[in-house]
Amino acid sequence: MKNKEFAKELEHRTLQFAVRIIRLSTHLPNTPEGRVARSQLTRCGTSIGANYREANRARSRADFNNRISICETEASETQYWLEVIRETGWIPWEELKSDYGQCSELLAIFTSIGKAR
Repeated sequence: MKNKEFAKELEHRTLQFAVRIIRLSTHLPNTPEGRVARSQLTRCGTSIGANYREANRARSRADFNNRISICETEASETQYWLEVIRETGWIPWEELKSDYGQCSELLAIFTSIGKAR
């Protein structure tokens, strides 16, 4: 797969991940704590794709590297919030497992891209 094909596929993948995170967040309780988790999860889970799209349109190598670093950080934070949700029992692990796995893969991809800089 060529770089442009890979970039387009990863843009699509991160967009689909953002949609999944938004849908997942609607299942969190409407309590003060649940709203905090919903807000945090939605923010970081959707930020991954937005920052990757911007990385692909970067004006410089430094800008690209910065955006990829943000993608990596946001993917790690998304994992954290998925773990919090699992630990609280708000959503059963069986319903979180696929999104957690997808997030782990995205984190590995962005970590790899970051190391190749």
